[in-house]
Amino acid sequence: MKRPAFVDQFLSSGAFAVVGASQDRAKYGNKVLRCYRQHGLQVVGVHPKLTEVEGVPCYATLRDVPGAAPSVSVVAPPAAARGIVDDAIARGVRHLWFQPGAERDDATAAARAAGLEVIAGGPCLLVALGFRDV
Repeated sequence: MKRPAFVDQFLSSGAFAVVGASQDRAKYGNKVLRCYRQHGLQVVGVHPKLTEVEGVPCYATLRDVPGAAPSVSVVAPPAAARGIVDDAIARGVRHLWFQPGAERDDATAAARAAGLEVIAGGPCLLVALGFRDV
């Protein structure tokens, strides 16, 4: 199955952050991070209380992530979406992918108004890339 062009554009950046990373393997914040790793992609986690998830570094906020993270998957509660967008804009993030259930209209509108490419209200990274829950 061919992926939509906007998914390939998101994935072409080569460096990713997962906002809402989790140590709980049953949660999507963990599954999305593992999906990036399964596909050999460079990824870091973002969570205010964790320093490591699945063997990769985890940072308190998106603003704390060192180096490049041009593409960000958001797997956090919708109430946090606007703050995540503000952090993404401040960091120079180019692509935001709100995983299903993480999006909020005002946040996605603000991200688009700031010139970010946004995926929201649509596919899940786990389906688009393919994820094996092992």
